[in-house]
Amino acid sequence: MTFAEHLFQLRTAHKLTQRGIAEKIGISWRAYQNYELGLREPQLSTLIALADFYDISLDELACRQR
Repeated sequence: MTFAEHLFQLRTAHKLTQRGIAEKIGISWRAYQNYELGLREPQLSTLIALADFYDISLDELACRQR
């Protein structure tokens, strides 16, 4: 699963809109949309905000496995 797919899956599992999650973590809706579409990658501060919001590790957020 790609990072963009995982973002989509997390958001829909929590029944949030793109605008809703963007507001909750303090970024623009367009920026979040670009992350979910795989057009851009978020900065570390945004990744941390997303991981904190979903209460998961950065590794889990990034679909990283050892």
